[in-house]
Amino acid sequence: MTAQHILLGITGGVAAYKSAELVRLLVKAGHTVDVAMSESATRFVTPVTFQALSGRPVYVDLWDARPDNNMAHIELTRRADCFLIAPATADVLARLAHGHCDDLITTLAAARTCPLAVAPAMNKQMWDNPPNQRNIAQLRADGVTVFGPGHGEQACGEVGDGRMLEPEQLFDLLAGLTQAKTLAGRRVLLTAGPTFEPIDPVRGITNLSSGKMGYALARACRDAGAEVTLISGPTALPRPAEVRFIAAGSALSMHAAVMEAVPHHDVFIAVAAVADYRVANASAEKLKKTPGQAPTLTLTENPDILASVAALPSAPFCVGFAAESHNLLAHAQAKRERKRVPLLVANLAQHAMGADDNEIVLLDDHGQHPLPRMDKTGAARAIVAHLAGMLPIR
Repeated sequence: MTAQHILLGITGGVAAYKSAELVRLLVKAGHTVDVAMSESATRFVTPVTFQALSGRPVYVDLWDARPDNNMAHIELTRRADCFLIAPATADVLARLAHGHCDDLITTLAAARTCPLAVAPAMNKQMWDNPPNQRNIAQLRADGVTVFGPGHGEQACGEVGDGRMLEPEQLFDLLAGLTQAKTLAGRRVLLTAGPTFEPIDPVRGITNLSSGKMGYALARACRDAGAEVTLISGPTALPRPAEVRFIAAGSALSMHAAVMEAVPHHDVFIAVAAVADYRVANASAEKLKKTPGQAPTLTLTENPDILASVAALPSAPFCVGFAAESHNLLAHAQAKRERKRVPLLVANLAQHAMGADDNEIVLLDDHGQHPLPRMDKTGAARAIVAHLAGMLPIR
């Protein structure tokens, strides 16, 4: 995420303690953070805390005289790249939806020239309350981005929808708030990570894929405005926020999940490192070690997920990946032609698997498009930009 100037509004909910960690994450990543608080927010966390974490003055009063023109509501938004209100209580959501400007937070929202996002935080009954749902719908119609809410245990002891997303999730989502929505209205299905082919209940065949590229692409598609479904093999990565997630262990289970989901999507991106073979004679019980007698494994071919999708009568726009160890371009071009996909992303496996950066080449009907080595977030955004330019205009 490129360093940005972020305006963070904090209103009066117990989830304000999470916003302190969000400020820490943003500042650590090199962003500048201005904090504005409602008076009720200061009853949960003091302005001193946010001033210490941000290294900047905190604003609470609409009539704060520190700006030269005495207009904090103008000065703070004009220098911000985006404005996030987290937590956003049911009360502030109602006032935003109806255009009220009776305190610093709502006046900042009304006077802003930058994108606005809200992270709702409230009891599940308050979230489900029909007036609150009407207010959320109105805010979305007005172009306000709604992050969450999450589902889980709440401060009142109940469990349900309404809790504010975690700081790490908000940090992730903020990265896409100012991205161009080149995939708005699209539904993207991705696979990511390795597959695990069982030998017995405790052993299996897998590969070195970390899932980083697939997860980065899921976030990049989400940030470009797409509705995203991610089908993932086993990884150690946190699930991307605001992305539908389906776990799939083996190649067969991933194939089944993809074929069930694909009719509901416009784009399919096959990033997962799917095992070409599985063990045909897998044991239902753990194989015991017998000195001098290694077990004999019989392998059988797994279904080709990308080829299966590309061959469908009403196939979505398909993007394939080729991870090769040598003769990259020749092998990648042959794979693109064999599987009949319009776009293929090629990279050297030994330089990409598990790494945080990547050097890729895009192959389409117009030839080869090499990209410089960059972190996987940047690579994912470059792929999305190229992909968006290839999709038919609606």
